[in-house]
Amino acid sequence: MRTFKFKRSLTLVAVSSLLSITVVSIPTAAQATPVCTTTGTVTTCTGATSDKALYTMKVPANYNGTAYLYSRGFRPNVPVPAGIPVYGGNPVATNAFHVWGNNTELEGYLLDKGYAVLGSGFARQGWNAVSALKTNVELIGVFKKQFDTTKKIVAYGDSQGGFHAAHLAEKYPDLISAAANVCGVKNVVKLGEEASHFVWLMKTFFDSSIKGFNYSAGQAGYVEAMTDLGKAWAAFSAIAGAVAANPTAPAWPATSTVPTALKAIPSRSAVVLTSLLVGLPLQSGHFDSTSAPPGAPPATALGFQTAISPTFAALENWAQILGFAFLANYDTELEVGGGWFNNTTTDYAARLAEDRFIWASALSGESATNALLGYLAAVPRVNGDAAKAAKLPATLGTLSADLKVPMVIYANLNGPVLGSANQQYYVDKYAAAQETQWAANKKAGIRTRPANNLLTLWNFPPEKWTKFSATGSPIGFLDAATDVTGNGHCNHTIKEWKTIFDLLAYASENGKNLSGGALYTKLRKTGYMTYDRNYNAPTFKG
Repeated sequence: MRTFKFKRSLTLVAVSSLLSITVVSIPTAAQATPVCTTTGTVTTCTGATSDKALYTMKVPANYNGTAYLYSRGFRPNVPVPAGIPVYGGNPVATNAFHVWGNNTELEGYLLDKGYAVLGSGFARQGWNAVSALKTNVELIGVFKKQFDTTKKIVAYGDSQGGFHAAHLAEKYPDLISAAANVCGVKNVVKLGEEASHFVWLMKTFFDSSIKGFNYSAGQAGYVEAMTDLGKAWAAFSAIAGAVAANPTAPAWPATSTVPTALKAIPSRSAVVLTSLLVGLPLQSGHFDSTSAPPGAPPATALGFQTAISPTFAALENWAQILGFAFLANYDTELEVGGGWFNNTTTDYAARLAEDRFIWASALSGESATNALLGYLAAVPRVNGDAAKAAKLPATLGTLSADLKVPMVIYANLNGPVLGSANQQYYVDKYAAAQETQWAANKKAGIRTRPANNLLTLWNFPPEKWTKFSATGSPIGFLDAATDVTGNGHCNHTIKEWKTIFDLLAYASENGKNLSGGALYTKLRKTGYMTYDRNYNAPTFKG
């Protein structure tokens, strides 16, 4: 079997250096009214809401009365040490408003058409549904007072910001005319649970010294959490290096304390098992799980397709979810006041279900799968506080799927952080709500079905997308910047975002989503953007 070069090194923070970390307080400034300046044809206003959330508004000279309100995604609620991948070295954000990705082309696209844009950095980071809803409602009022020709507000966001847009649409439909939840959260509580399962599985298989749960209060708990984050990345780096060096039988990291007999199973099997148990896809930005190195002998090609490619895909998705999982897990404890996660009754074998047969090769066969599941059944579990767990829905926020205004939802099929199950959850919940309303209508003698306000779009990847070098090595391992469409987290193109904006403009103007031939034509011209009423993605585990 070919071996593959590990092409990307991960800079890791030394755990010992974390012990001197102190929490940084971020100063904010409150302003009673916006401060506005005009440059060229655009007026820019800045200020702060009553909760000291900084905001920005941009209004063109040809303002048409419709403004696009953006909500941004998850940001850590604590400083993350330098050296930690993805989040490390950045202070706690206070104001990072942008239309999307600080992209001036998208901002210009809206401003040139006469739309205003506005958004806030929010008063609290991390899981902030309650805070964000309050800020967005107040910000709409501030904007309308400042620009009194405003007729309509369109809400949209990506990642957790998509949840905020949907939350606003459900709670305050009188304030907005359309909404979009793009690559976003639909079930915050379930996502938090899956993140915690991931933390426990990584701790259990790869580094038992990770605390993971029931962090101490205050500074001590912060140090514990950041130490865990450093350990997790170190374990990941060791696993990825071992898999790249010998994908058929990668060694377990030195930090793993699983029994010696279990270490006879390739560590990749535990990687794949962990992914399957938390619903992470086994396709990723560079691995489609069907392609094989050109010219490889049949046995080699089959081994790559059924075992190696899924492992590489799992690791690529781990690289995108790992930091989020640990930080989100810690932040939920901060939100509800302590350890809440409880997996004492979790049946991980039931979670695996038929996936044990579908991915048998990647799991190293039935006996290896049984051994790994047996180990999970035997080791200590986490017994969280039920009272704290009960606080999660109200604290983290929930969506009701009660829509009075048109909304567009859009997700990557293989999104690692917010996978397709997250979107399917909302699709199913909305369909159930529609049937309930239809039954109520009939009982009341109303023979009209309730209006369908939900437009569900999917970003499907191409049929095959793995690329190989001249020597047969896969290209792009762990390079998230080159993820193929339909994979990765919120990596939608400028063209896709413009289409979302256009769909929102239509919905805002007409009180309903675009449909029929006009919708199909627009999506076809965009590319990889699909509307299929008959498609159902896999649902959440458990």
